[in-house]
Amino acid sequence: MLISMTTSVTAEAPSSSLQPPLPPRVPIRQTLKEAYQQTDQPRSNLPGNSEFILAAIDIGTNSVHMVIVRVDATLPSFSIIGKEKDTVRLGEFCEDTGNLTEEAMARCIAALKRCLKVASNFKADDVVAVATSAVREAGNGQVFIERVKAEIGLPINLISGTEEARRIYLGVISGMELKGKPHAVIDIGGGSTEIILGSGGTPDFLSSSKVGAVRLTARFITTDPLSKKEFEYLRAYVRGVLEPTVDQLKRKLAKRRQQGEVLNDPLKLVGTSGTIECVAILNAMRATGAEPDPINGYKFTYDELSGWVNRLRKMDYAERLALPGMSDRRAEIIVSGAIILQVAMELLEVSELKICERSLREGVVVDWMLANNLIDNRMSFQDSVRERSVQKMAHKYKADGDRIAEFATTLFDQTQGKLHDWDILEREYLWAAAMLHNSGHYIGHSAHHKHSYYLIRNGGLLGFTESEVEIIANIARYHRKSLPKRKHENYNNLTSKRDRKIVDQLSAMLRIAVSLDRARSGAIARIETTYQDQTLMLHLTPTDANNSCELELWNIDYKKPWFETVFNTALAAKLANS
Repeated sequence: MLISMTTSVTAEAPSSSLQPPLPPRVPIRQTLKEAYQQTDQPRSNLPGNSEFILAAIDIGTNSVHMVIVRVDATLPSFSIIGKEKDTVRLGEFCEDTGNLTEEAMARCIAALKRCLKVASNFKADDVVAVATSAVREAGNGQVFIERVKAEIGLPINLISGTEEARRIYLGVISGMELKGKPHAVIDIGGGSTEIILGSGGTPDFLSSSKVGAVRLTARFITTDPLSKKEFEYLRAYVRGVLEPTVDQLKRKLAKRRQQGEVLNDPLKLVGTSGTIECVAILNAMRATGAEPDPINGYKFTYDELSGWVNRLRKMDYAERLALPGMSDRRAEIIVSGAIILQVAMELLEVSELKICERSLREGVVVDWMLANNLIDNRMSFQDSVRERSVQKMAHKYKADGDRIAEFATTLFDQTQGKLHDWDILEREYLWAAAMLHNSGHYIGHSAHHKHSYYLIRNGGLLGFTESEVEIIANIARYHRKSLPKRKHENYNNLTSKRDRKIVDQLSAMLRIAVSLDRARSGAIARIETTYQDQTLMLHLTPTDANNSCELELWNIDYKKPWFETVFNTALAAKLANS
């Protein structure tokens, strides 16, 4: 039985709220066995190597989660290379004492041992573990922490509710751009729900409320299917706990809007955690018969959620378990979790939610990077999520697209308002596609444009929606060889006529940009364009004044028909001094 609940813990985050309290850490470049036998002082700097393997463990009320990442200090960025999860139900407290039970602690320690073994297999340089709601509230929480240290040598950092919210926010902004617009972030855990307000910079508001899917199921649900009486009581209870928190968030948002610090844009909602991802999978399976891929960026509405709440509460455990993608443990708690989300969306007055796969575990990684001075400007990490993700993929696949990206974006800028009216988003798609157009060489030269499409489509670009990734992958796909055709499955995957027009026109620009460096020798230093009488003239400045750039001029002439077709204009090129 879970212990009694109180109201929320909230904090209006000060300007220094991203400065982390440093957790105990394992020394770099030692074996895990040696490292677990000692604790050291937090490091302010890392050694000179540019890549590190970090394991971040989240010990929650319901599950133990671990993510293993490769941190690239040169960008800075990180790539997820491994995951581990075990549902241990640590929050199944003793009803009489309010303590963690012996059985729950044993399950958790066994899961942690497995995590350490996996981390060792990945040759992790550092391991960071945090504990949240269940350990915070248990009467013997500190005893458990000491027991873990004694039995397996793993130091655990017990974090407060607001600190948990701060790290969740760090995780979200590491994988999703908020673009300076106000966003609420909600994370529904087993024992608590965190609600955060931020626009991509310093968080404006952090809160942790003692309502969680495991907690409410254990305390309030005795019927299966859920009776109408318990359903109504559960909704009322959640509203009573969350309402003061949401009111504080709204006051903070209103104040910032009055001061002109935040634009008067509607509040958007980002959701993380297993409960919310489960609802997304159920919704996508019902609509399309397939799980969302990727789930990051997937959206569902309040009305769709409410439909699922009504269906789930009328099902018994066996019926819920039979739903696609439903695990046995999730089937036990999904009703409570969905109700928490439904009430939160009502209070926040939002009609839609967007999924972010990153949360506390990834926030622990970002926190580690901050503490070790791998991120100089804390908010530059958010401002360039998409850019860093593209650069990371380009580096991984040795795509070498910087010069082509410069040519492509120059062509885009100089023809804007003349040949097209695309804006900053479409420019970003073209830049990303140009950076990655040659990534397919990583697989093989033959049909490498098709390989590039596959790698971009499945490479986990961060900060982009699924439809945006599809656009970028298609632009790169058509930088050479055949033109876009509806019979091509990848082109047919584009969701609208507008998206296909974007791909048509931007892939035509990319073809010309590729022609400008046909020999990959840097023959062209820069380009200027003039537009007159339905003709676009490219004025090319050679890097070497004695170079006639015959190969580049020939290739432009060879590649220009598609450009001339989609823009309904003639294209010509000449050297700037000729």
